Amino acid sequence: MATTESRPATAPPQGADAPVRRVSPQARGLLALAATVAIWAAFALSARALSTSSLLPADAALLRFGVPVVALAPALWRRRRNIVSVRPATAAKIICGAGVPFFLAAMYGGSLTSAAFVGSLIPGMVPLFVSGLMVAGGRGAPRGTQAAGLALIAVGVVALVWRHVVPVDTDVLAGAGVLLLASGLWALYTVGLKEVALDPVGSIGLLCVPSFAVMALLVLTGALPTGLASAAGGDIALFLVVQGLGVGLCAGLLYAFAIRRLGAERSSVFGSLSPVAVVLLAVPLLHESPTVSVLVGVPVITAGVVLANRRPTTAASASPAAAASESVAAAPPAPVSAPATPRLP
Repeated sequence: MATTESRPATAPPQGADAPVRRVSPQARGLLALAATVAIWAAFALSARALSTSSLLPADAALLRFGVPVVALAPALWRRRRNIVSVRPATAAKIICGAGVPFFLAAMYGGSLTSAAFVGSLIPGMVPLFVSGLMVAGGRGAPRGTQAAGLALIAVGVVALVWRHVVPVDTDVLAGAGVLLLASGLWALYTVGLKEVALDPVGSIGLLCVPSFAVMALLVLTGALPTGLASAAGGDIALFLVVQGLGVGLCAGLLYAFAIRRLGAERSSVFGSLSPVAVVLLAVPLLHESPTVSVLVGVPVITAGVVLANRRPTTAASASPAAAASESVAAAPPAPVSAPATPRLP
């Protein structure tokens, strides 16, 4: 009796009685952020991979915007009044900034350049474009570290494209120009998101429902060709997971979760590593070899984005940078009624 009674006191609990170690909120936030960065990187990689797949840009767009609409249909229906009550001007910024025009520009630009260009130019230039929009709207110009960050971004972009200027590589330069257009559209999306009070699911609905409707109309009328019916099953599955589930659905929700757990500034800084992740992943997945300009330009752009996304330390300095801080990038799109801020993609 004495022997059997003493064993429970010394033996560690096992099986169902074993204590469950709970993951801390910060650890969950970091996991969500890591997944988001991976999705943003996958967006840049898929933009480049589309040119060699059996899918056409219209097919990828249908998957990108259609999957979230189907997956979130019941939740979007419950939010329909909030979604339709968004001011038309604000809705136009979101729909144009991250919808069909942005998507087609990103895919076409990626087909002419490389994954490194997509992963760096689109998210990297967003703070510059956002600051420009804010200054044009009457806000003060960024100062201090944020101004230094914007300058670094510009230097990094020049470093990235300089080797294609002499001698002139028209395809790459044209692709870079289209990617800059996509970045400007994404900045418009960022500003639009700051003007709505929708939650992440509502923001996804405001973007995806009209975008899917426009793409479906363009395909049905023959304005854009489609090869979805004859596309390889592996390509469809890849873009469905990366673009539809990953970029369209998970990135926004995961990034919103990460911001709640880690804060916007910390999330932005970690999210700035997306261009670096794109360059590293493009080597084994797309067999791209980083050039000297990529090895110089991408780190400089990343450093500039980190500085541009630092929050002002005083109320007086809180200007366009606050907007830029909510737009650091990376891919793919992530609304947190807060992208919150997007990033790419």
